[in-house]
Amino acid sequence: MGTICYNISKYTLVIMNLAFLLIAVTVIALVTCMLTDKTFLVSIAEEGNNYEAGLYILLITGIFMVIVAIIGWCSALQNSRYCLATFFSIMLVIVVAQIAFAGWLYAHRDRLDELVRISVISTVKNEYGEIQCRTQIMDSVQSSLECCGATGPADWAGSKYSTKDVSRSLSLTVSSNPDNMYKVPLSCCKNVNSTDCREGRNMKIAGVVSPGIYSEGCTEKLVATLKSQMYHFMGIAILVLTLEIISLILALICCCKDGSSNRHKA
Repeated sequence: MGTICYNISKYTLVIMNLAFLLIAVTVIALVTCMLTDKTFLVSIAEEGNNYEAGLYILLITGIFMVIVAIIGWCSALQNSRYCLATFFSIMLVIVVAQIAFAGWLYAHRDRLDELVRISVISTVKNEYGEIQCRTQIMDSVQSSLECCGATGPADWAGSKYSTKDVSRSLSLTVSSNPDNMYKVPLSCCKNVNSTDCREGRNMKIAGVVSPGIYSEGCTEKLVATLKSQMYHFMGIAILVLTLEIISLILALICCCKDGSSNRHKA
């Protein structure tokens, strides 16, 4: 009976470590992408370094997970007590680090809304049409969430995108010229092929928004979407943490079994 339990623990540990390896590689790829692309959701060097520090912590944890998954996989197959002890020690450090990261996220949860608002406004005013990746993301956000600008279409007035064409440059002082115009991106249109879209993209400052253009801003919708997805992220994180704790127990069982076998041989 003891041998059966040991074999089950051993091969379950092997399978779980393969799963950890895949998860770790995915985490590393995602974090690396965020740190290198610096899209408006994670481009926080100017707004604050706390979230960037958190991403580096997650990246280091992912690298450690790759190492520990390989060690755990090899040690379980080779029945090496010392490798299992090493696996147990490193996995314990990773579990503690993940719990610390979760606590850090909880402590900074109130900063999420502020960072999103600052990032969206910055993208609309200064980065749209200038930085390709942020332009593409903003287009995706406006199309999928059916919104326009940070708080509304008027946010595009005076933006670099709207004033890019010198012939359409405008003064931000509405009272000085009531005919001042600004242009919104194509992604603000409800139907990009409609006449309302073509005519409605060129708007007067303080004018009525065309029925063919989304009238709501993106910030509040984006914050709500991120918060709803946060629960899915938390569920996945809890599942991974549970699996890691189970792997610790399995490694301890295998380690104790190897130690018991060695004593009987002696």
